[in-house]
Amino acid sequence: MSQPPFQPPQQPPQPPQAPQYPANPYAQPSPPPAQQQSPGFGPPAAPQQPPMQAAPPPVPGQPAMYGGQQAFPGQPAYPMQPPPPYQPAPFAQQPHAGGGNPVGAVLLGFLVSFVVALLYTGLIVATYRDQSTTTANVLYFAHALLNGAVVGALVGKMAHRSNGARVGGAIVAALGTFFGYADALPVIVLKEQSFMALKSLLEAQPFFPAKAWWNDEAHGGVDWLMVLGLVVAAVAVWGVAHLVASRRRPA
Repeated sequence: MSQPPFQPPQQPPQPPQAPQYPANPYAQPSPPPAQQQSPGFGPPAAPQQPPMQAAPPPVPGQPAMYGGQQAFPGQPAYPMQPPPPYQPAPFAQQPHAGGGNPVGAVLLGFLVSFVVALLYTGLIVATYRDQSTTTANVLYFAHALLNGAVVGALVGKMAHRSNGARVGGAIVAALGTFFGYADALPVIVLKEQSFMALKSLLEAQPFFPAKAWWNDEAHGGVDWLMVLGLVVAAVAVWGVAHLVASRRRPA
């Protein structure tokens, strides 16, 4: 009797095996099993780490986690304030109404007037023997006009429209006109006589140059032409200063 062909015996059914990894709560595929490196050469393989899970979105009304910027609903942004207008310092030096340098103009005018008067004194000492009364008067008024014009030009250029500087310049020019004539008298006495004679004259009459300036020897009384020379010098200062300041271009 022939035997059936050999068949392996059937094995009994086995119970289901538990999964190697826990169930994925987010329905993500399970990571592949770590590959075991066979012993040999080469660096060891880094162990596999499970992927990072994203944090759930923040609930409205609650501050954000992990130190993020917190939103505060209901509060408007801080409004920008306009900068205040510029105000000058309370103790700042205000510009002079007339402009320029009035004090410096008067001082410089005094030095220049002294030089012009000194030149006039030398002219009188050098030519007094050849001068007639008319020539002496013409030279006196010419000196007064020149002295006032030079001082007025300096005042108008440096002090511009300062009335105080013009008044000071007028006084300086008038003094220069007076002393230019009066200083020549002691020098003439010293030249004609001697130092002792001049000393005796000054001891007896300390103000004899001023008396000789305003006394009219021919008719007696006051020599008004000499006084008029002071007025000419002052008017020349004021007029020239005004002319120079007016022609100056504004800054």
